[in-house]
Amino acid sequence: MPVNGGDVVNGRVCIDNETCETCTLVKTVDPASPDHGGSVSTQVDSANRHGILLEMVQLLTDLDLVIFKSYISSDGGWLMDDLLGNKLTDPVLIHYVQQALGRGQRGRGRGTSEVTTCLGKLVGSAHLACDYAAVEVTSTDRPGLLSEIAAVLTELGCQVLCAQAWTHKSLAAIVLYLLDGSTRAPITEADRLANIERQVNIVVEAHHVPGHRRWVKAGGPTPGRVHTERRLHQLLYEAGDYEAGPPPPPVDPNLEAFRGQNLPLLASSATAMTKTRVSIDSWKERGYSVVNIQSRDRPKLLFDTVCTMTDMDYAVFHATMGSHGPLAVQEYYIQDMYGCTLECEMEKQKITRCLAAAVERRVSHGLRLEISGRDRPGLLSDITRVLRENSVSLTRAECATRGERATMTLYVTTASGVGDVDPKRVVASVEEELGEGIKVAVISGALAALNRSSSNNDVKSARITTAGGGAARSKSTTSVTAFGSLLWSHIERLSNNFGSISS
Repeated sequence: MPVNGGDVVNGRVCIDNETCETCTLVKTVDPASPDHGGSVSTQVDSANRHGILLEMVQLLTDLDLVIFKSYISSDGGWLMDDLLGNKLTDPVLIHYVQQALGRGQRGRGRGTSEVTTCLGKLVGSAHLACDYAAVEVTSTDRPGLLSEIAAVLTELGCQVLCAQAWTHKSLAAIVLYLLDGSTRAPITEADRLANIERQVNIVVEAHHVPGHRRWVKAGGPTPGRVHTERRLHQLLYEAGDYEAGPPPPPVDPNLEAFRGQNLPLLASSATAMTKTRVSIDSWKERGYSVVNIQSRDRPKLLFDTVCTMTDMDYAVFHATMGSHGPLAVQEYYIQDMYGCTLECEMEKQKITRCLAAAVERRVSHGLRLEISGRDRPGLLSDITRVLRENSVSLTRAECATRGERATMTLYVTTASGVGDVDPKRVVASVEEELGEGIKVAVISGALAALNRSSSNNDVKSARITTAGGGAARSKSTTSVTAFGSLLWSHIERLSNNFGSISS
């Protein structure tokens, strides 16, 4: 299969490795367009289906692809590389993206086969969370919470197949997928699931803070289960994490002057520049509310913001997202589900807080540990117990199994929140307690590596515009200096030709 140039499958998805030297361009193309061959796209064939934009972004982020430039106006366009900084050249992965995006736009069809990402993660129909029992928890965050829950599940004869935990604003959200520990079969018995829920609830309730919302739910295999990370956003949103603290400051127009410049990633000035900021304005002539977000750039940022707007029932008609050194700038043109703009001040304040929370929930605090070893019942319980006994608290966790191997990415801080974790002591304690089969690696500079903006600050980007429904086109490869301004200058012309992407 060719991987260069504008390769289109079913007239819908184009993978372009020629337009940009440092990244891959993915375009969604209207099958009814008279010209499929170029890298300029017109209208996505099912753009008005609610959630289509989120499905596309979710697919790309699940494949460990970093979206660092995006231009959306009824067609989808993303400039990306993978988490290792490489262009998308694997023919199997390219075919998977093309088939999955095409199926997502049509809203039907059979699942594609599994594929391995650049980080070795398996993605595909054979690895769906809907095949397993799940336990969801929202609770007051405290040291040892995940450890105690994992211990109870082990006592109940459950094996944790995979799990994710986020903490934000003194709250914790956890989703765990379970198998029977002895047979490795799905857990489907209603009585057993009810007992699991009851026992986990006892753990959560023991240290619950009055006034905080809590949620514990155990359920069997469920077709069409919500994407795990989207569910974590929903759990924290429902718990009201966005209500705590002051509202985010408005965007700083002076930051426009720094677009395209090499901003120092670790300088104190860069820290101030990348503080999460959100503003909402009105464009009454076109009937849009304009949402601007400035924040530190990181992988999955676009997914987090689109996910939140989708779940709050807002439709994205046009959008841009670009990275400039450590700074990410997002701009969305939205309406509510009734086709109206945001006029109520309380509504504006709520979505402003919710978007800021969506950006900050995934920000990783603390020391990053990569743990791997042979999978067995109770492994998660044992590892988290050792960390708790060493006065270490989890701020974020992602655990998965692949065959007989288990891998965990844990972000840890001291239980008191004061001082730094001693990495040598933690590594020695885990390996001594659990044996030589468990390997622990401390990832230095993890935040800088994971929250990078792109491979290069002067990344070259394809700037694509359309006019007259695609009759006139211009394509140039230039340095990106004002990606958000591109939409402002062309939006009125584009609005006459494009419908919405109901995200």
